[in-house]
Order: sequence, then C-alpha cells, then structure tokens
Amino acid sequence: MQLGTAPQPIKRLMKGERRKKIRQYRILFMMLIPAVVYFTVFHYLPMYGVLLAFKDFKITQGILSSPWAGFHHFTTILHDSYFYTVLKNTIVISVYKLVFGFPVPILFALLLSEMTSVKFKKMVQTVSYLPHFISWVVLAGIFFTIFSLDGPVNGIIKLFGGDPLLFLADDRYFRTILVVTHIFQGFGWGSIIYFAALSNIDPQLHEAAVMDGAGRFKRMYYISIPMLTPVIAIMLILSMSGILDAGFDQIFNMYNVKVYNVADIIDTYVYRKGLVEMSYSYATAVGLFKSVVALLLILAVNKAVKLIGGKEHALW
Repeated sequence: MQLGTAPQPIKRLMKGERRKKIRQYRILFMMLIPAVVYFTVFHYLPMYGVLLAFKDFKITQGILSSPWAGFHHFTTILHDSYFYTVLKNTIVISVYKLVFGFPVPILFALLLSEMTSVKFKKMVQTVSYLPHFISWVVLAGIFFTIFSLDGPVNGIIKLFGGDPLLFLADDRYFRTILVVTHIFQGFGWGSIIYFAALSNIDPQLHEAAVMDGAGRFKRMYYISIPMLTPVIAIMLILSMSGILDAGFDQIFNMYNVKVYNVADIIDTYVYRKGLVEMSYSYATAVGLFKSVVALLLILAVNKAVKLIGGKEHALW
C-alpha cells in the first residue's frame, strides 16, 4: 500500500456511507436542483463572454472568430480620464451606503426585539419589508414626485419662505438622496438575518442579567450585540464583495445628465458603452476589471476579520 492512500475496505466503506447519506437526504438534494440550474445557466455559462474583453469583437464574426486584442482594452481603460471619475463615484456612493446603511438593519433589529407587544412587532416588521418588494422603477417614480418642484418636500420649503429646488438634478443633494432612499428600500429586509440571530440567544442570559439589575440598553450592549458579532462580521464581508455595485437599478432609474459627474457609476457606464455605443469589448473589459477589484476587496476584508476577530468570524 502506498503512503497516503486508504486501504480498499476503508474506501468501500466510505463510498457506502456516501451513498447512504445521498439516499437519506435525496429530497434535499432534489430541492437544490433548481438553484444549481439557475446558477449554471445565468452565472457560470455567461462567463464564456469574458473572452470579449480580450478580443476586438465583431458582430458579424462572432466571439470565437473575432481577432484577439490582448490587453488593449484594459490599457484604454487606464488611459481614460472619465473612467476614473466613474470609479470614484462608484466607490464614494458604495462607501456612503455601507457606512450609513449597514448599521441601520442591526439597530432596527435590536430595537424591535426589545418590544413587548408581539402584534405591534409583527406589524412593524411586515411594513418594513414591503419596500424591498417594490421595483426601483416604481420607487423612482414615487421619489420623483416627492422631490419634484410641486412635491411635498418643496412644499415645506416654500411654506417657510424658501425657493423650490430641483433635488434630483442638483449634484449637491443627489448622493444624499441615493443613500437615504437606498436605506429606506432595504433596511427592513436586511434586518431579517439579525432577527433570526437574536431569536437564537438563550433567554436565560437575559433573565440572569435582569436579576443582576441590568436594564434594556445594558442587556443589548452586553448580550445582544456580542452574540450578533459573528453574523455582523459575515454580513460585512459579503457586503464588501458588492462594494463596486453601487446600485444600478436605483441610479439608472433616478439619475440624469445633470448629475453624471457625481452619479455615473461603473455599471451605468458599462451599460452606455456596451448597449448604447455598442463597444462590447471595452464594456466587458470594464466589467471584468470591476469584478477583479471586488474579489480582491472581499479577500482583504476576510483576512482583516480573521486578524481582528478570529477564524470563527470569517467566511473561510
């Protein structure tokens, strides 16, 4: 027997155990099939299109027959001054959303978990989830009405003697509106995982703290938040993977030419270059550049979480 190889009886035993497990959990494996098919068709097969970034794509010749361009499109990206404006906008908007939006679901879950009325708690939870299921096409129309010259916000301004403002066409206010509307749309849905984590906390911990004279905020600070730390760390790592996804649906439906200098992000830039100007290879190169940077960021944050909180708080 070679060093490092298992004896044949052990191998047969392991295969038998594997088959037994598959038969035991066959229903669960069958439930995984739609998810596997979805990710294969819509996430893995389209990776074939990454070849466009390294080719001078011609529609009449197809992807395989188009001539190779090497790293020409990536060189063009690095020499395109407007790309740096787009990159800056993407990072700034994403960081704003992360800094101001990430804590809101946590705080919401913590505060709502302290409510004693079960009916009121369920009602608030349900209402907070609703915006997540509304398309940004609809939400953008609502916010256009709210911030229009005749909308309620300008109505309040005029009531106090001020002049109405075109908020969505003013680069001084547009990013703030993006962040606030993003938080409004997602904080309820984002709090679900924190509610689940809080519900798994042993009630005896709170009962012991109450007996020791701890109030609500002390119990929240010394029990709830420490128990949420692993979940918060994992959600932060996952959020960093999308740090360059500043929200295409939201921005595409809300921005306009007047705020391009503060609102044009990588995804909207790729949309215009690829589908409007039909520069498919260049647009693919920009998208691939974004994906590589996002991968490096999630690896860096995962490493940082390991160093700060230990391996148990990291994804891998």
